[in-house]
Amino acid sequence: MNSDLATALKTIVGEAGYLEGDAVGEKYYSDWRGQGDFRPNIVLRPASTEELSEIMKCCHAAGQAVVAQGGMTGLVAAARPHQNELPISFERMTGIDELDARTGTMTVQSGTPLQVIHEYAEANGFIYPLDLGARGSCTIGGNLATNAGGNRVIRFGMTRDLVLGVEAVLADGTIVSSLNKLIKNNTGYDLKQLFIGSEGTLGLITKAVLRLSPKPKSQAVAFCAAPDFDAVAKFLHHMKSGLGGNLSAFEVIWQNTYQVTIDNVPGVKAPLSQEHAYYILTETMGGDQSRDQERFEAVLGEALEAGLIVDAVISKSQAEIDDLWRVRDALAEAMASQQPAVGFDVSLLIDDMEYFADEVTRRMTAVWSDACVYIGGHLGDGNLHLGAKAGSLDPHPKEEIDAIVYGLVGELNGSVSAEHGIGMLKRAYLSSSRNLAELALMKKLKQALDPGEILSPGRIFTPNDI
Repeated sequence: MNSDLATALKTIVGEAGYLEGDAVGEKYYSDWRGQGDFRPNIVLRPASTEELSEIMKCCHAAGQAVVAQGGMTGLVAAARPHQNELPISFERMTGIDELDARTGTMTVQSGTPLQVIHEYAEANGFIYPLDLGARGSCTIGGNLATNAGGNRVIRFGMTRDLVLGVEAVLADGTIVSSLNKLIKNNTGYDLKQLFIGSEGTLGLITKAVLRLSPKPKSQAVAFCAAPDFDAVAKFLHHMKSGLGGNLSAFEVIWQNTYQVTIDNVPGVKAPLSQEHAYYILTETMGGDQSRDQERFEAVLGEALEAGLIVDAVISKSQAEIDDLWRVRDALAEAMASQQPAVGFDVSLLIDDMEYFADEVTRRMTAVWSDACVYIGGHLGDGNLHLGAKAGSLDPHPKEEIDAIVYGLVGELNGSVSAEHGIGMLKRAYLSSSRNLAELALMKKLKQALDPGEILSPGRIFTPNDI
């Protein structure tokens, strides 16, 4: 970066918004997958949409590439800076501008941590349904940029279903403010969807209007064991039919993954013994604790009698709810404990999941006899997380494992990214889940909104592929 541009940017953000040299800490070039290859010399921390707009005007004129940063909890290396890229951190653009109880909306700044939003909503009698294991660290802007999924998609939908409006800054500094609170607003293109899920490549989200739901008056969780996958699928249908709109989670853990979780993650208590084929965490939320609990237990009893589940533990207190959810939330730690391993986040039809799990294991062990595959995730909405390990080989054959897993996902017409995005790590496999016409249209959108390719270049598409 030339000195004139650096001086102009420092003038815009002031001393508090300009980090340089030794003041640039590791958090600005590391994410949950580890440290990046390039330590930036300068980081900008704007305090407002207007400051960000001025930054982008300068960077657009100079052809300076930027990369947006939230909580750095992403898993596809999208927010790590690369050489000659200027990181823009949203850590000073935080806060809740408004909670409108009548419309059931909350207007927030993009750097606000998800947990802060949860706590504020609950203190005012609402919930913001998006829930992730990284809730204490991730920011709402990053959640929108990646269209985050999480634990309760089966009931409330993905992030894009929970947003009514956004404000964003384009590559040339233009502010697009569409902080709409209306549920029905059928006036042309839904512009907010250009930015939700675009991973910072089409514009930088600065504010959002979130849809809230009334705080449930009841919550109950059960941790169950099922004898085979057919029983798991039938149990999901049974719970949907029996609980209707109150079913808020249906999470499944394969046996070996459950065992690794119990054995390797501190603080996790085993709700059930470890010999069952599948484990399911299922949850209900409703409006009457006693009646909802009674109905929940009755539906579970019917499943037990029908042989869909063979054992179950049902929560009786908030502490027990927290303990059962801790088992599910520990999956990422459990898979990380089995390093070296390659992590995956894929979507499949439920009818294909048993075959997928068996076939991935078969293909892996055909190449590496001591390979292991760990699987669990949000089965109720078709999303599985995998940890695939080629035994004890070092260095680990990541590209070969990627080819096996993503190749099978493509054969089954699944998605190579259910909720983590594409970033830098999945670019080579995007065409497994998107056809040529879709890819061409995506590239046209990028060219139209960022002709200089200064917004997170190389993310989603490979360099020079636009």
